[in-house]
Amino acid sequence: MTTPFPKDFLWGGAVAANQLEGAYNADGKGLSVQDVMPHGITTPRTEGPTEDNLKLIGIDFYNRYKEDVKLFAEMGFKVFRTSIAWSRIFPKGDELEPNEKGLQFYDDLFDECHKYGIEPLVTISHYETPLHLSKTYDGWVNRKMIEFYERYVTVLFNRFKGKVKYWLTFNEINSILEEPFMSGGIYTPKSELSKQDLYQAIHHELVASALAVKLGHEIMPEAKIGCMVLSMPTYPLTPNPDDVVAAMHAEQRNDIFADIHARGYYPKYINRYFKANNINIKFEDGDEEILKHTVDFISFSYYVSICETGDPEKRKEGKGNLFAGVQNPYLKASEWGWQIDPQGLRVTLNKYWDRYQKPLFIVENGLGAVDELATDEDGNKTVHDDYRIQYLNDHLVQVGEALEDGVEVMGYTSWGCIDLVSASTAEMKKRYGFIYVDRNNDGSGTLERYKKKSFHWYKEVISTNGASLIDNNAKS
Repeated sequence: MTTPFPKDFLWGGAVAANQLEGAYNADGKGLSVQDVMPHGITTPRTEGPTEDNLKLIGIDFYNRYKEDVKLFAEMGFKVFRTSIAWSRIFPKGDELEPNEKGLQFYDDLFDECHKYGIEPLVTISHYETPLHLSKTYDGWVNRKMIEFYERYVTVLFNRFKGKVKYWLTFNEINSILEEPFMSGGIYTPKSELSKQDLYQAIHHELVASALAVKLGHEIMPEAKIGCMVLSMPTYPLTPNPDDVVAAMHAEQRNDIFADIHARGYYPKYINRYFKANNINIKFEDGDEEILKHTVDFISFSYYVSICETGDPEKRKEGKGNLFAGVQNPYLKASEWGWQIDPQGLRVTLNKYWDRYQKPLFIVENGLGAVDELATDEDGNKTVHDDYRIQYLNDHLVQVGEALEDGVEVMGYTSWGCIDLVSASTAEMKKRYGFIYVDRNNDGSGTLERYKKKSFHWYKEVISTNGASLIDNNAKS
């Protein structure tokens, strides 16, 4: 088949430092919020690191990254999305001078990527606020965070200019509404936070993000800097106009984040929501001007779609969704209750393209599943993960449809391209990767790497630039 994917399409995979690096206290690294979240968002945080926190070791990427990058190169990756652990660079977060050993690690990692022609795509802050900033300043509720973040990004941009072309300012910035500690480093318990607190924290992040765009363009004129939002297309549960309006309002509360990043100002539709919820964002002098430094592209994660209804009696919320939503009766769900909707990705791409006319980058998409290690016909250990292949194939077919629709898509990085510790539940058995890592929920395992069936499938997808994808459900 002919392929709609452009020749320069950036195929690759995505990870986050806190979920795979390990080495949580090596070479001067300070603690992050992740070091006190042994079971993700499912249990209360601890006072300090505990042995049951799998992220302390992760998959030992810190010491094995050369082996892993070589495997990514074998698949044909054009791009590798990872994050920088803030507390590797500034162990506490509020120091004046960075930790050289932390910077050197990422220097070496990016050099290894370039050795194979892989372009790094770097998330500056991915759910790993330094724990000191969380405990001492209450994270992004405090405006002083802008100053600490500015210092951090200035160091990164000066150090890695010429090595990193693509940057993302914050991972899933809108997730702070649901998980303020993990996403925004806010130490105050969620139950004690008002909507005013949360939206003021979001404002501080938005100003910091725009400041990063400004600084990035000054320090690295050739670089492209994007935002990253958690996309969640919301359908009305029925054609009842009450449901349509409920879905509209839910979409608006999610759209505000990309709207401000892409347009440079707060949209008027949010004023009504702010007024109804006694939210009054405090702007400092200069904030409006800083927000005008808009992103070069929009990146997003896509896993699920949800429904909304105006009828409280019909609110049957889907489990597993980070953002509460109503279950769609027409969709199947993964083992963790995440509803599977490949066409929702096409809908999202079309919507964002129509709305912003900026290039789009799908930087997270994937299927978390329990994988069983098996043996192939040659006696090699592998995983026969046809379910993952089908999931990714069906979503990528819809990316192709969006490209045919005229949408400009820069690239696609599947989430957890190598097995890692999950963010929501902090377990190993919820696997996303093309590469199996021998580590179990109890911490046992050899950490050896094995290629899954999907490894070879994705290699072919990349080598054919999408021509090997199979449209199992052709629709116009």
